[in-house]
Amino acid sequence: MIEINLKQDFKINLQFFAGEKTEKATPRRKREARRKGQVVKSNEVITVLLLTFILLVLKLWLPYILRGFGSFFAHVLTYTKIELTMYTAMVLLLEMVVITAKMVGPILFVAMVAGYTANVLQIGFLVTAEPLKMDFSRLNPVKGFQRIFSKRALAELIKTILKTCLVGFVAFYFLFKQLPRLSLLMDFPIDISLYTIGDITFTTGWRILAVLVFIAIADYIYQVYEYEKSLKMSKQEIKDEFKTEEGDPYLKAELKARQRQLVSRRMMQEVPEATVVITNPTHLAIALKYTEELEVPIVVAKGKKFIAQKIKEVALEHEIVIVEDKKLARLLYREVEIGMPIPVELYKAIAEVLAYVYKLKGSF
Repeated sequence: MIEINLKQDFKINLQFFAGEKTEKATPRRKREARRKGQVVKSNEVITVLLLTFILLVLKLWLPYILRGFGSFFAHVLTYTKIELTMYTAMVLLLEMVVITAKMVGPILFVAMVAGYTANVLQIGFLVTAEPLKMDFSRLNPVKGFQRIFSKRALAELIKTILKTCLVGFVAFYFLFKQLPRLSLLMDFPIDISLYTIGDITFTTGWRILAVLVFIAIADYIYQVYEYEKSLKMSKQEIKDEFKTEEGDPYLKAELKARQRQLVSRRMMQEVPEATVVITNPTHLAIALKYTEELEVPIVVAKGKKFIAQKIKEVALEHEIVIVEDKKLARLLYREVEIGMPIPVELYKAIAEVLAYVYKLKGSF
């Protein structure tokens, strides 16, 4: 009774370890995950590239924006001398929209390109509709709470808090050091004040970007780890996948056995048409056929051990000459496939064998 319980416990433990996901994902598992939209992607990398592109464009585009706003406000002041009607208000609104589009449009375009580039750099070009499919399991409140209070959600919360604290500290520390400059702006002309504010803004932005780069690197490493962990497989899953791709080994073995039987049966049907059988003498047998229609002798059957014995038996039944030549038999068996002509380097040896066969048949 004790022995039975121990066996049952051991069997249960084996099943537990067999179902534990401890193995790395196979290439097929990764391809299926990618097809479903499961890829390694860090939103922090997107944020870094987006902020980098925007800061660079603003650095180049800001003078044009300031000139554009200055021209626009100067143009608006001219409307103070004109009676404000519905028509003039619509014209002023349209002009404001056009000027704003010219100034902000390039920045929005660059932001769009930066977001697309960040995604392509991480996951390549991927179009899939799998994430858009209706999944009723997402409506399950139990699973919803599990996702909310999962380890991944907790890690994302901690990451967000740390990022906010770091970025806030860097921004506050730098701006606090710039307070003396900011307090003097009231005494400067507007163009110098705007330049000073722009300089402080860009300097703060680059410092924040430096912090975000370190956060993005750490987050990307974490996302790779989580991705690999989520795709891990059990040993049983790997075996099942291997069976699916390669086929059941038992079925494959049976199929190969049947194929060998069919090949052997076809070979035996060709042996009676052979001109000569060359043997090893017991382990190998190769049947050659040569007629006036054939330019070169061809191998019609070959085999070793049991198949070789069958070839010789059929050859004896049909009075086909059997020649013993160990070296030539090994070369033919190794180098020439069934239905193929003999290679040039064996012409001389085969010619001698055929001459012997014709001489032997001529003597009867």
